[in-house]
Amino acid sequence: MKTELTTNATTITRARGQQLGDMLRRSAARVPNKTALVFGEQSDTFSQLNTIVNRTANALIARGVERGDRVALLSHNNRTFVILRFAVARIGAVLAPINFMLNSSDTAYLLSHCQPVALLVEDTLTALADEAIAEAGIELKVHGVIQHSGATAAEHWQAVEPWFDYPDSTEPYAEVGDDEPVQLMYTSGTESRPKGAMMSARSLYAQYVTCIVDGEMSENDIEVHSLPLFHCAQLDVFLMVDIYLGATSVLLEGPDPTTILSAIEHHKATKLFCPPTVWISLLRHPQFDQFDLNSLRKGYYGASIMPTAIIEEIAQRLPSVRLFNFYGQTELAPLATILKPEDQLRKLGSAGRPGINVETRLVDDDNNPVAVGEVGEIVHRSPQATLGYYHDPKKTAESFSSGWFHSGDLGRMDDEGYLYVVDRKKDMIKTGGENVASREVEEVIIKHPDVMEVAVVGIPHPRWIEAVTAFVVAKPGVEIEVESLEAFCRDKLSSYKRPKCFQIEAALPKNASGKILKRQLKDRVIDLP
Repeated sequence: MKTELTTNATTITRARGQQLGDMLRRSAARVPNKTALVFGEQSDTFSQLNTIVNRTANALIARGVERGDRVALLSHNNRTFVILRFAVARIGAVLAPINFMLNSSDTAYLLSHCQPVALLVEDTLTALADEAIAEAGIELKVHGVIQHSGATAAEHWQAVEPWFDYPDSTEPYAEVGDDEPVQLMYTSGTESRPKGAMMSARSLYAQYVTCIVDGEMSENDIEVHSLPLFHCAQLDVFLMVDIYLGATSVLLEGPDPTTILSAIEHHKATKLFCPPTVWISLLRHPQFDQFDLNSLRKGYYGASIMPTAIIEEIAQRLPSVRLFNFYGQTELAPLATILKPEDQLRKLGSAGRPGINVETRLVDDDNNPVAVGEVGEIVHRSPQATLGYYHDPKKTAESFSSGWFHSGDLGRMDDEGYLYVVDRKKDMIKTGGENVASREVEEVIIKHPDVMEVAVVGIPHPRWIEAVTAFVVAKPGVEIEVESLEAFCRDKLSSYKRPKCFQIEAALPKNASGKILKRQLKDRVIDLP
């Protein structure tokens, strides 16, 4: 009887499965001959992609990769990245994408932290990877090189592409529970060392549903993907959702404006995600109006504030595009709230309302709900939430205190339930005994007619404790005078909120997803008044 029950439980679990590796197979069964992925001149149908993934997964198994193993992936966008993402899922291993913009020491930290058995690296990054491996002191079963650019790698790196022709094309099966880790997604590290957010299939599928319902996504979409796939926004909000739905993905190496506009025109793309900085670069492209962009129907942005003028310009120059603001964070898989097209101008500056699978509220330091209009910490309940931080039980316990996930963001809600993000808790500036939200100051300065970008931080000061300091980037071809910025803020900000110092910059430090790295600005040595 015991054996029978065990067998039944196993077969029932398999029959009820909703694993990450199932997604591509199911889409291939529904739309086998539809184009799934386009990268350069290479195009794969869902059926073709599914077969290649099976072969690649079996090649990884033959090299000793097993269920539950961490597999690190360090690469720019390319076709092989997508294949490896699904091959790792088929094995039941845990994918750990790594930011290709990190130096060898930062990469070594991530490798030491996640202890992968396999490291799969684009050919141009193998030298950096070797330095990181040595510094991390890890032993690998697999050194895989993605032959993308033709760069030469050391002999111990084995080419990945021949795995696509591995003789065994049967689909491997590894039983993975709905709430076991399948992805280790590192946070942006804009404030401190990155943390490894463990994501399960349950987390990711719940988030995909939120994207589809609240982002009006469809199997009829043709989407251009230009932001890095190592980041959860492009990977899990857009690419994986397209594969889930059976939509077509056009993958680009990076967010080059000309390439994006050409891809939209050539592939008749219906859908595009960009942070505000990239949307601005598209609109400022000298040939923008010469491209046929009439196919574009949905546009998405996130990561930072979209200036009102840019929202209005998109509405004017791309009148058929429905624009969405997506707000969230890695630990929510990552989408939490959505500002929909009809609210873009009606609720300027809002991050919208919680998605269908998310419950959001604001709390004070004692975890009590705050009143409408008052500032509190943004907390969430959702099946999308991370399982916790890898090897960091203390931080996990802190983040899930009171039965809610604590985002570390401060916000307020209006009487219609729309969320307005005020600041990161750690970005709140304490100056002269008062609290100043850096985002509030940024929203004023960005309205200056000559300002393209701005970041406001608190710099240590002997008198003020922290001095409000603004780092400003001018629009192309424009020179900004500090006196002009001071006069502009004088009329719009209380005295204690006005920057004590303006620093004019050629560019602001950002990570690959477009988020400004404020911790680098805070470390600057500045002669403050």
